[in-house]
Amino acid sequence: MKKIGLVGGIGPASTVDYYMGIIDGCRKKSGSPNYPEILIYSIDMFEMLSHIEGKHWDKASVLLSTAVNNLASAGADFAAIASNTPHLVFDEISRLSTIPLISIVEETCNFVLEKQYQRVLTIGTLFTMRNGLYSNPLVAQGIISLLPSETEQQEIYSLFFPNLENGIVIQDDKIKMQKLVDSIVRKQKADSVILGCTELPMMLKQGDLNVPVIDTTQVHINAIVRNMN
Repeated sequence: MKKIGLVGGIGPASTVDYYMGIIDGCRKKSGSPNYPEILIYSIDMFEMLSHIEGKHWDKASVLLSTAVNNLASAGADFAAIASNTPHLVFDEISRLSTIPLISIVEETCNFVLEKQYQRVLTIGTLFTMRNGLYSNPLVAQGIISLLPSETEQQEIYSLFFPNLENGIVIQDDKIKMQKLVDSIVRKQKADSVILGCTELPMMLKQGDLNVPVIDTTQVHINAIVRNMN
C-alpha cells in the first residue's frame, strides 16, 4: 500500500478527522484491521492565513510546497493538503511538488458532476468564498455557482472561526448557521451546499439543511483512500 503524506494543522481538528477517516476507509476497503502508513507535516495555520490574507501568494506557495516536499523526503508516495483555503495556490504547489497531489477542489467538483447538482452554494472561509476557489471550476463545468452576499459571508465566517479550528462546536452558533444557510438556499434556489472548509462538517451534517450538503473533507478522504493501493 502506498504511503500518504498529509499537510495538516490547517486546522488541527480537521487533521484529526483526516487521520481517523483514512484509517477507517482503508480498513473498510481491505477488510483488514491493519493501519495504513500516514505521514503528517503540520504547519502553522496562522502563518499560512496571513500570507493568503495579504495575497502573498508566493510566500504561501513556498510554505506549502516545502511541507509537501518534506513529506516526499520522508517517504510519502503522494500527498494531500488537509484544508480548502490553501488550494488557492494549488497549481503552484503542484508545480513545485516532487510527488503527485490530490486536490480537494477537483475531487469535490467531480462529486458535484456525479450527483448532477446544478445550482451549488459554497460556504467556507472568507478567503475561499471571495477568491473563486469553487466558483471558477464549477462554472467551467457548466454548473451555476452561488455565493452568499458580502454581509452573509462575514456572518458565516464569524459563526465558525476560530472555534471550529479547535474542534469546538457551539450549539447556538450551529442553530444560527442552519437558519442563515437555509435562508440563502431558499433565496438563491440552491440545490446543494459545498462545505468549503474542512471544519464545517463538525457543525453541519447531512440532514441539517433543506438541501444535501457536500462534505469536502469526506470527499477528499475517499479520494485519498482510492489512491493508496
